[in-house]
Amino acid sequence: MRRKARSLALQALYSWQMAGQPLSDIEAQLRSDPEYDFDSADGAYFRELLRGVPAHLDEIDEQLKLVLDRAVAEVDPIELAILRIGVFEMTQRVDVPYKVVINEGIEMAKIFGATDGHKYVNGILDKLAPRLRSVEVNASRRGR
Repeated sequence: MRRKARSLALQALYSWQMAGQPLSDIEAQLRSDPEYDFDSADGAYFRELLRGVPAHLDEIDEQLKLVLDRAVAEVDPIELAILRIGVFEMTQRVDVPYKVVINEGIEMAKIFGATDGHKYVNGILDKLAPRLRSVEVNASRRGR
């Protein structure tokens, strides 16, 4: 359910980044097209991601700038949307374990991203996790 919500949010945020369409129009398109199988997604989680990422975009991009090897504008648009979802989840959805956030980002990058995009997403989210979830990351490392 949440994986599907993330996948749909990724596609919607990608469209928003590329075309600048209103989020409500993008959501309506996804909901009306049976190809997207919107009914199998967690609709509330989808909307939270779709609204939350743009609402926190400046904060999200500031976090990304700390660890990116290039300017935000130079990151592949699919990978950028995945990273933005990941940062949003790490900062706003502390109920979602950071390892889940990273894994979901990797999986989306394997499906939607460039050939080695998943490696890039993994590296960036892995660098951000100790900054954004230090207590959780440290507890996880001690528990190994």
